Amino acid sequence: MERVVITGMGAVTPIGNDVASFWEGLKTGKNGIGPISHFDTTNFKAKLAAEVKDFDPTLYMDKREAKRMDHYCHFAVAAAKQAFAQSGLTEGSFDPYRSGVFFGSGVGGLKVFEDELPKMLEKGPSRVSPLCIPEMIANMGAAHISMALSFKGESICPVTACATGNHAIGEAYRAIKHGYQDIMIAGGAEASIIPIATAGFQNMKALHTGEDPDAASVPFDARRSGFVMGEGAGAVVLESLSHAKARGATILAEVVGYGATSDAYHITAPDPEGAGGAKAMELAIADAGMTPDQIDYINAHGTSTPINEKIETMAIKKAMGDAAYKVHISSTKSMTGHLLGAAGAVEAIACVLAMQHSLVPPTINYKEPDPDCDLDITPNHAVEAPIRAALSNSLGFGGHNAALVFRRMED
Repeated sequence: MERVVITGMGAVTPIGNDVASFWEGLKTGKNGIGPISHFDTTNFKAKLAAEVKDFDPTLYMDKREAKRMDHYCHFAVAAAKQAFAQSGLTEGSFDPYRSGVFFGSGVGGLKVFEDELPKMLEKGPSRVSPLCIPEMIANMGAAHISMALSFKGESICPVTACATGNHAIGEAYRAIKHGYQDIMIAGGAEASIIPIATAGFQNMKALHTGEDPDAASVPFDARRSGFVMGEGAGAVVLESLSHAKARGATILAEVVGYGATSDAYHITAPDPEGAGGAKAMELAIADAGMTPDQIDYINAHGTSTPINEKIETMAIKKAMGDAAYKVHISSTKSMTGHLLGAAGAVEAIACVLAMQHSLVPPTINYKEPDPDCDLDITPNHAVEAPIRAALSNSLGFGGHNAALVFRRMED
């Protein structure tokens, strides 16, 4: 079995368009939520979102190429190129058929569908863009990354709603661990702050509908009333330890555990006993060869919905036992909103940064404790603490659960 390490990271988020600015936002408790600017919300109940600001795709591709991609692919390629640059990999320095991409999206290019359907209905099928399908389908983030970096190995797009990013990293970790690949770029991207997605989520009563950004995404707080849509991408370069050492790479962290389960319960609601989420954490910790008391930080799924945090708290207690009351927990979605298919990838990067800097990112705007959420959720301000190992939770619609364990690199 190969050990698997992280040698590069890239992020495009509502609080920073690269890893350095993302970390600055996390440690200072920056709120990336504000009024939706992507479309007119006059007839919408949901008025807020966590939008990416001042992003220029032509920093990562030429204008012609950018015009042939949905925005989620812009984010995907940008994050992947950042991660590739940090890794120190260069063209010709790796076997392209031993280098793959596991990169997903919750809904892919949904905006393209939203834009093209009225053309067909109003002007006929001949007016639909010939690029409609290749811009819309969810695998194109992975495809464009593979083309941009000449990675010719396995290229796969997991689509598991809000667990997508964690599944992508976890399955890429397994591909390297079991010897199928040497290098993988893994993560997720999302750009669904658009009318159809917002209407769908608000009508199922999943979104927060207030207008105060500082009371919108409040995970574990008794006031929580729905999630806030976010957008962006996260990407990590995973390598076998032997490959990374052979080329003298700087190792950022080690991926040591992965657990995935299904609730097999409901299309949107989690198992009311939290059994699936708990089992995913248990499997990840066991895969790491660790015990719960060795986990120093949990980046919670923490969506700011009434049911999620209650069930996630139960799941953490089941998986961690007495250690649940000692581990540092926070939800960075309080700052970034919910990046859906990109959430797990961005939160994996938050875990690595927390370990590197011995700093637990805060759950901002926490004011009213909920007795159902009685763990240490690191309220409002970052906390200095030694973090040797971190666990990241992702729980998706349809009952998809995925947990990852990261550890400081140790020989």
